[in-house]
Amino acid sequence: MFDVLVYLFESYIHADACPASDQLARKLSAAGFEDEEINEALDWLAGLRRVADTSQPCTPPSAGSIRIYAEEEHAQLSPECRGFIAFLEAAGVLDAGKRELIVERAMALGDFNITLNRLKVIVLMVLWQQEQPVDGLIIDELLSGDDEEYQPVFH
Repeated sequence: MFDVLVYLFESYIHADACPASDQLARKLSAAGFEDEEINEALDWLAGLRRVADTSQPCTPPSAGSIRIYAEEEHAQLSPECRGFIAFLEAAGVLDAGKRELIVERAMALGDFNITLNRLKVIVLMVLWQQEQPVDGLIIDELLSGDDEEYQPVFH
């Protein structure tokens, strides 16, 4: 599924440039992706669009405030993943609303093991779907395969 998502990012500069789901599924199949991973990726993207369209704008957090993760989120997102999210917020790449979309989409994966690399793809897809301009260095970091350690804010 994650390979399909990266392929979409690399193939379509803007999320709006993607064809409708049926046509996109045929193109992905022709590109060599399995039906199961295509369906998972398209369902996940549909969920991202749905949540992004229905979510209310977040009130910006106060200076010095911190995000407390629920027990389920804590179990699904490793300290490295939570640290990476905090790093992106501190760098100004994410605001509170985008952070919450990322956490929600990670939690929507259920039994998937969310590695740092998979979280990077989730971040990339949220920014892509929101058509958020992102610095090239951040894109390189999100597309890198390195499981570089980010110091967790909490354990």
